[in-house]
Amino acid sequence: MALIVVIEDEPDLLELLEYHLLKEGYDVFASFSTKAVEKLLEEEMPALMIVDRNLPGVEGSEFVADLRRNGIDVPVIFLSAKSSEQEIEEGFERGADDYVTKPFNFKELIHRIKAVLRRSKPEEGGILSFRDIVVKPALREVTVGGRKVELTPLEFNLLLELIKNRQIVLSREELFDRVWGAEGEYRGKTVNVAVTRLKEKIDPDKQKHYIRSVRGVGYQMC
Repeated sequence: MALIVVIEDEPDLLELLEYHLLKEGYDVFASFSTKAVEKLLEEEMPALMIVDRNLPGVEGSEFVADLRRNGIDVPVIFLSAKSSEQEIEEGFERGADDYVTKPFNFKELIHRIKAVLRRSKPEEGGILSFRDIVVKPALREVTVGGRKVELTPLEFNLLLELIKNRQIVLSREELFDRVWGAEGEYRGKTVNVAVTRLKEKIDPDKQKHYIRSVRGVGYQMC
């Protein structure tokens, strides 16, 4: 059951969104502000976030842009009264996967949610393996030496991309385009931080050295 986070500061609308999503079979974490969501993200990565832009304390798209800068790649749909062409473009530039303007139709929103969730799934396929790492894309499951490793969606997709291209060195730019998406603004530091976090999870003792850094170029499984 996919977990969907809803951040909306109108109590009645928040309640309605939660009702309709639960009715569709989703697990829902509903909040009036970003603070509780930040705590949730430290423990669990949702399948999708629905974010209002007019929030107390922080503008919703700025909150999402900050998540993106910190390597959090959870899919986001903005649900906002900000409906000008410039505002919608701004929303996509700051990390939206889709943008719905208020007032809106709940059935249309549900269809958009399903479409974003379909797009965000890793490609289906058989089991991939590299040394003692086993990746099951359909289940989003990774084991290392028989030990299950919990990865964020971004870390999972990063590992998948590296394993699929194990025979070549992937530049930081290539990894950013394939994992973060070509719409984002490339930042080498973002890739470096994400690779470091992935290494810590699949090789906590720093003895197996699955990923090598090629100075001035990028990364390769080794």
